[in-house]
Amino acid sequence: MNIKEELKEVKAYFTPKIITEVNDQYVKIAKIKGQDLPWHNHKNEDELFYILEGELLMEIENEANRTMKTGDMFVVPKGRNHRVSSLKECSIMLIETKSTQHTGEVESTITRSIQEQMY
Repeated sequence: MNIKEELKEVKAYFTPKIITEVNDQYVKIAKIKGQDLPWHNHKNEDELFYILEGELLMEIENEANRTMKTGDMFVVPKGRNHRVSSLKECSIMLIETKSTQHTGEVESTITRSIQEQMY
């Protein structure tokens, strides 16, 4: 599998695409641009972010903001309110437990079910 080729299939921002699975984890890719992702958390799951290309602003409630760049990785601990945004297009990889809801329990216009993430 070539991740750059897989990213060509991702057309909408903030819409993860499941590209494979490992044990009880999904490996997803997504493109981020703008500030549409609401504050949310994943009550029972950690969430791993890896920046494939670009810059991502990672906001964690009650912590200093982090600007993540190509090659950076960060794990958001379960239960922590967070959101991400990017001024320019940013490509990311996510590793999440299969039970992880896209925007936690927060419903928004960008929320996608697991079925919608399976292209």
